[in-house]
Amino acid sequence: MLMPETDASIVARRDDIVARLKALVPDGVVSDRAGLKAFDGDALTAYRQSPLVCVLPRTKEEVAAVLKFASEEGVPIVPRGAGTSLSGGALPLADAILIGLSRMNRILDIDLENRAVTVEPGVTNLAITRAVEGKGFYYAPDPSSQIACTIGGNIAENSGGLHCLKYGLTTNNLLSATLVTITGETVRLDSGGGYDLLGVVAGSEGLLGVVVEAVVRILPLPPVTRTLMAAFSSVPDAGRCVAEVIAGGIVPAAMEFMDRRCIEAVEAYCAPGYPKGAEGVLIIDADGIKSEVDEAIARIATIARGCGAEVREAVDEAERARIWAGRKSAFPAMGRLAPDMLCMDGTIPRRMLPRVLARMAEMADEYGLGFCNVFHAGDGNLHPLIIFDVMKEGELERAEAFGADILRLCVEVGGVLTGEHGVGVEKRDLMPEMFSDADLAQQQRLKCAFDAAGLLNPGKVFPTLSACVEQGHMHVKGGRVPYPNLPRF
Repeated sequence: MLMPETDASIVARRDDIVARLKALVPDGVVSDRAGLKAFDGDALTAYRQSPLVCVLPRTKEEVAAVLKFASEEGVPIVPRGAGTSLSGGALPLADAILIGLSRMNRILDIDLENRAVTVEPGVTNLAITRAVEGKGFYYAPDPSSQIACTIGGNIAENSGGLHCLKYGLTTNNLLSATLVTITGETVRLDSGGGYDLLGVVAGSEGLLGVVVEAVVRILPLPPVTRTLMAAFSSVPDAGRCVAEVIAGGIVPAAMEFMDRRCIEAVEAYCAPGYPKGAEGVLIIDADGIKSEVDEAIARIATIARGCGAEVREAVDEAERARIWAGRKSAFPAMGRLAPDMLCMDGTIPRRMLPRVLARMAEMADEYGLGFCNVFHAGDGNLHPLIIFDVMKEGELERAEAFGADILRLCVEVGGVLTGEHGVGVEKRDLMPEMFSDADLAQQQRLKCAFDAAGLLNPGKVFPTLSACVEQGHMHVKGGRVPYPNLPRF
C-alpha cells in the first residue's frame, strides 16, 4: 500500500513544529517516540506509521488554532477519533500532524423535547444511549465498536451498525455539525435549505475538515422488541430468506447473518447459545408497538421455515442480550482462528446474496485462506472476515488480493465498494473499479473547494490526487488568491 512520499523539508522542521504546537495546546502534544507508538495506526492493523507529532486538543478553539497553523506552514493534518477505523482512515503520515479528538468528550446538551443531543467529537457512540436511556430514549446507529468508537469518527465514516436497516446510518441521524476548515475557520452545517453540505461532510473521511461538535437525533425506546434466531442447513437458503422477508414488505429493526465457522468461533469465545451444526444463522429483531411486532415476527418465522430454517425466539431480555453480544463479538472471536484478520465492507443488492456468497467460498479455496461470513443481511452490507498469519510469507498479500477480488465482485453485481467502513487506504486503489475518471475528478473538485492545498488526510480515498490548480480551481478568500507571488497561467 503506497502512501504519499514523505516531505523531508517538513520532517527537518519537526522540532520547531512541536514547539509551536505546544504553545497552542500546552498540555496536549505527544512528541516522544514511545508516546507516538500509541498512535501509529488504527484497526487496519497490517499498516503502521509513526506520525510527525500528535496533538490532543480539548476545545474547538484549540482545533481551529492547530489547523490554521498547519495551513500557514503547509503541514498535512490527519484527524483521528478512537482509532477503530477498519479501512486505514486514521493511518498517520511521517510528515503530518495527527490531531486526536479523544479529549473532546463532553455531552454538551440533552434536549429531550426536540429529541436531540449535542456532543463533542470524542464522545463514544454508546455513551449517548447511556446518557438518555433512563429517560426512555436511545441513539440508533450502533456499530459493533460502539463501546469505543466516537461520534467524530462515526461522522467521518458515515458509520451504520446492526440496526441501520430500519433506522439508517449516521447521516440519517445527524442534525447538525460544526466543522473547522483547514484555514481554521469554524462553520456550522445543518439540514436547512441550500446545498446539503451536512450530507457531504458525513462520510467525507476527514478530507474536508474536522468536526468539533455535532447534534444527533435520539429516538424513543420501542415499547416492544422481539428477537428470532433462524438456523439454516445451507448458506444460500439463508440468503433466499433475507430476500423473501424484504420482498414481503417487512422491515426488521435488524437482520444479521453469521456462517458456521463464525458461529463456532463466537460460541467458543463468549458462549451466546447459538445452534450447533448450522451452516448459517440469521438473527432478526422486530420492534415497535406490540401488534406490529407480533405480526412481523409471525410472518418472518413463516418465511424462514419455508426456506428450511429451524426457528427459535429469545425468551427474555437476558437471552436477547446474549444473542446480540455474540454477534458483536464476531470480530474479536476471529482471534481464536488466526492471529490476523481483514474485515471487508462491500454492499450488494440483496437478490445477489446467494451468488456472491457462493463465489466468495470459491475464492477462499483459490487463495488458500480461511474466511468467515458475517454481515448486515437486510441491506446487503457484507463483512467477510479474511483470516491469515502476517508472519507467514505471502499471506498478507494473498489476503489483500482476496479482499480486493471480493470488492470487485460486489461492484460487478451492481453493488458498491463500501457500506460503512469508508474507503481510507484499504479501498483507495479500487475506486476506479466503481468510478470513472470524470467521477473521480468531480469528487476531487469538491475537496478543492474545502482544502485547496490538499493538506487534510492526504493519501486516503483518491488513488491519485491532482493539485487543485491542475484542475483549474483555486480557493479565493477575502478577495485574495493564495500565494500571490506565483505566476498565473
